[in-house]
Amino acid sequence: MNEYSHLISRLISEGHLKTEKIISAFYSVPRIDFLLKEGKPYAYVDEPIPIGFDQTMSAPHMVAIMIELLDLKEGDNVLEIGTGSGWNAAIMSKLVSDSGKIHTVEIVDGLYDLSKKYLKEYKNVDIVKGDGSIGLKEYAPYDKIIVTCAAPKIPEELSSQLKENGLIVIPIGTVLMQELIVGTKRGNAIEKTNYGVCRFVSMKGKSGFK
Repeated sequence: MNEYSHLISRLISEGHLKTEKIISAFYSVPRIDFLLKEGKPYAYVDEPIPIGFDQTMSAPHMVAIMIELLDLKEGDNVLEIGTGSGWNAAIMSKLVSDSGKIHTVEIVDGLYDLSKKYLKEYKNVDIVKGDGSIGLKEYAPYDKIIVTCAAPKIPEELSSQLKENGLIVIPIGTVLMQELIVGTKRGNAIEKTNYGVCRFVSMKGKSGFK
């Protein structure tokens, strides 16, 4: 068993990876391919890893938890806020298949350039440079929205771009600590379920932390 298979087996045994199609997607998208040279020795450690520009790639267990909660289907139209280096988007692209689309927004110039390089073979991933805290209304409404940075609350712009009964997975709280929230859109409201404490880098932009 190679190191990546060992990591995935650990995520399964700990209950973070549960769904067969998600496990397969993880196997098909090695984490090491989305890390800078200095981060590659730590690719198989279940911890966040710096990807430059004062940003990090989330720990594998957190990526697994969030993608499991997002409940992606083939054909889903998905919005991701915070592309990072692109690992999360690459995994999701496998789950929505060619009939689906991942629109991922990155505000940091250097990470936008990096993710364009790493995701060039993923034809159903659209990478946009911009302020993800206000969403991406030109491709709305979305079946699912995933936010990979901490926000003080669910931005109204994201709520308005979500389909009825659509899901948003987002860390909500303070700069130092957040709670992982899954929201389901019901009319003009978002029904929230709390999935525990987490810690993410802060959201930038209009609806981020001031």
